[in-house]
Amino acid sequence: MWQNVAFILIGIGILVLIGWAVKGFFMAADIPLLIRIAVGAIGAGVLVLIGIAIKDRIKKAKTDDFKEVEK
Repeated sequence: MWQNVAFILIGIGILVLIGWAVKGFFMAADIPLLIRIAVGAIGAGVLVLIGIAIKDRIKKAKTDDFKEVEK
């Protein structure tokens, strides 16, 4: 139980740091707009691919029937 709480706290901390870095990157005036748009598009594409992979994994896990595995 406490291990799950620790993982959740670590995850939240990492997300906050990533959010802070992303905000700093996209608000920086010395980085060209085209570069910021390209990095945003790449990030959005990676998030979409991760979402599709998770969705497919969940869908496949529901339909898999393990005949030789004891429950």
